[in-house]
Amino acid sequence: MADETTNPNAPSGTPGPEAPADPRAVPEPEQEALRLAAEVDTLQGQVADLTDRLLRAHAEMENIRKRAEREREETAKYAISKFARDVVTVADNFERAIQAVPAGAAEQDPALKSLVDGVSMTEREFLNVLERNGVKRLNPKGEAFNPHQHQAMMEMYNAEVAPGTILEVFQCGYVIEDRVLRPAMVVVAKGGPKPGQSEGAGSVAGEQGEAPPAASDAPPAGTDNAA
Repeated sequence: MADETTNPNAPSGTPGPEAPADPRAVPEPEQEALRLAAEVDTLQGQVADLTDRLLRAHAEMENIRKRAEREREETAKYAISKFARDVVTVADNFERAIQAVPAGAAEQDPALKSLVDGVSMTEREFLNVLERNGVKRLNPKGEAFNPHQHQAMMEMYNAEVAPGTILEVFQCGYVIEDRVLRPAMVVVAKGGPKPGQSEGAGSVAGEQGEAPPAASDAPPAGTDNAA
């Protein structure tokens, strides 16, 4: 019987004992909970960041929408501003033509009266057309001076009206909606009583400033029998 040679490298038929598992490969419950908590915190931070970006983008889009709507409304209101600023001079020419006719001359000349009436009707209709498109004339005679709508050309002393009252209008102004196309050129009053001051204030002050009555030269009662 031949001797059998055993190959040490040959696999053994009988399995050997298994190597012990690495205890570090199996996560402990506390470590797993910490890892999951960290992931939850990270995800919550990402959600908060994305939510903030979404809200900011939504607010920006809302602002853009409102701005575009406001610009569209302003464009619709003031689209004819440049045209209106140029065309209001036509109304000035109508007014100058009417004022150039001497007082009473139209009543003496029927042809001149017809011409003046025609120019007046044309001016009136022209102003109506402007008003239908949002353009209004400013004729502030007798009103208080408003630096946003009026341009003071000179001051004139007038004690009968309050200071700042418009006495004359050199040139009418015009506004479109709430914007001034051209300020009215005016003459402003100075002097006179201030607004709210009563007319009788001066007379009361004068009465208080009068000298007291002179004392009587008669001796006081009961002094005759003093001797």
